[in-house]
Amino acid sequence: MTTATTSPQNTLVHSYLFLRRAIGLIGLALPFVLILGKQLVQGGDLIGSLSGYYYTELRDVLVGAMCAVGVFLLAYYGHDFVDNVASTVAGLGAIGLALFPTAPDHDVTAWDRTAGVLHWVFAAVFFLSLAYFCLRLFPHDGEQPPGTGVVYRVCGVVILACLVLIAVTKALGLLPALLPALWLEAVAVEAFGVAWLVKGQTLEPKSVR
Repeated sequence: MTTATTSPQNTLVHSYLFLRRAIGLIGLALPFVLILGKQLVQGGDLIGSLSGYYYTELRDVLVGAMCAVGVFLLAYYGHDFVDNVASTVAGLGAIGLALFPTAPDHDVTAWDRTAGVLHWVFAAVFFLSLAYFCLRLFPHDGEQPPGTGVVYRVCGVVILACLVLIAVTKALGLLPALLPALWLEAVAVEAFGVAWLVKGQTLEPKSVR
């Protein structure tokens, strides 16, 4: 029989699982919603990056999703002070990149350039914080089977690799027709979503024996 003394603890656990699942589901769905949604609602060519969907009919979806992730991360409390700092920094990064859009392709003003720089700073903070969660915090908290740590580390490496490849392709102007930033950003966001869904016990890989 469940006693009254365990009820608050169970409520807290369920709240943490809800936050983790909500963050993961938003991350997993966002690239599909933006890319497919824009084609259905507006048509036309693909946009060069997920951030660029700010200038489409899906602007509110992008801003709303990132602000929601940011609020969830700000409300999330981990196991210790470092967890809390990392989630707060990631949350601020998510909200910042939503509020300061990437610079448009045409008719760029001085404010657009400033906002664009701030956007990439907040985006870097957000994704690097998520990679830190995957590589350092999640695998060592002892909550889930040992094999789960491999999933987190793979997600963290994927996020970092995508960030590096985005920077390289942008700096060198590689394969612009293939829209590398769009697909690399989408993969990074998917990796972040998978990690948080596993953390929320929505996806539970079998432990390694």
